[in-house]
Amino acid sequence: MDFGFSAADEVFRGEARAWLAAHASGGGDRRGWERTLGAAGWIGIGWGEEGYGNRNVGLTRQVVWAEEYARSSAPPRSGHIGENLLAPTLIAHGSPEQKARFLPAIAAGDELWCQGYSEPGAGSDLAGVRTGAVREGDCYRISGQKIWTSLAQDADWCFVLARTEAGSRRHQGLSLILVPMDQPGRIEVRPIRQLTGTSDFNEVFFDGARARVEHVVGGEGAGWRVAMSLLGFERGVSTLAQQIGFAEELGRVVRAAVGSGAVRDPVVRERLVRQWAELRVMRWNALRTLGRAGDAGAPSVAKLLWGGWHQRLGELAVAVRGTGGGVGPRDWATASPYELDAFQQLFLFSRADTVYGGSDQIQRTIIAERVLGLPREPKGVV
Repeated sequence: MDFGFSAADEVFRGEARAWLAAHASGGGDRRGWERTLGAAGWIGIGWGEEGYGNRNVGLTRQVVWAEEYARSSAPPRSGHIGENLLAPTLIAHGSPEQKARFLPAIAAGDELWCQGYSEPGAGSDLAGVRTGAVREGDCYRISGQKIWTSLAQDADWCFVLARTEAGSRRHQGLSLILVPMDQPGRIEVRPIRQLTGTSDFNEVFFDGARARVEHVVGGEGAGWRVAMSLLGFERGVSTLAQQIGFAEELGRVVRAAVGSGAVRDPVVRERLVRQWAELRVMRWNALRTLGRAGDAGAPSVAKLLWGGWHQRLGELAVAVRGTGGGVGPRDWATASPYELDAFQQLFLFSRADTVYGGSDQIQRTIIAERVLGLPREPKGVV
């Protein structure tokens, strides 16, 4: 599948590029940047006819916008989880009241979201979640722990996968509940410090947190179906934008290899060419599967491709620096917190790429069972 951009699409590309050139500095205020995007109608541009105040454009122009955004070096998005994960899920499974309440706020950049899925002991094996939700009148009382929760420290809301049926196991008795985060004493967010010294992820503790019954998406007990639908939205247009960022990272590594002389090593040249070729394969695979439904293996194939590719790029980024790759921009013995250069950040952060979002082992199991029809992996204690 190839996108033959029409003259009208190129006009749209020019509009997007001009707007980003005029506004993409962001000023360091990430929440303010989301509101700037929302005020200009650039959030949720593919949400369909109802629109909720956004531009209604087709898939091709969604790709154009995503690519131009990635190329513009605009600020990282804080609203990605609400716009690209929760909103399509609400459009597919939410009630009219839920759509009317939450979609306009996401489109305006006024409310930020985080995802309450993974737990200790239930990361890639999502069906093992133990967080419970007990109904009390028109509310649920939620208790449990979530982990690796991106942007929880800034989020206004969290969509939480919890057990609403006592004694249920695995895929049964789960519900997806929309939970307000501003509940002091009932919700605690603890940042997780990573190898890079930053804290992009968090632990979230729910101790009797309250959520309204009408904020269950798809109905009580439908959580597994809704959660799987949501995970399917993680591929698509955003994958193509991610690859633009990957291409820019690869370009920096190539320039570093030329500058250091490492490119004269035939092994390094082969690794650089392989990274370039594999990135092209990822793009064509993303275009091939874009907009398709019912392809059970597509998200897992995409995750396997980009996770391993990005990790290998991190390794290559340090390798082309030679011994300089092991030296920080400041003395690590005295700097507090320690500082890393961009290649070191890439190397260390990408160690997690084959783990978060479903480990490589889990992705291969999904492909084996759902695509190849192999016998299901035994579950239980070994």
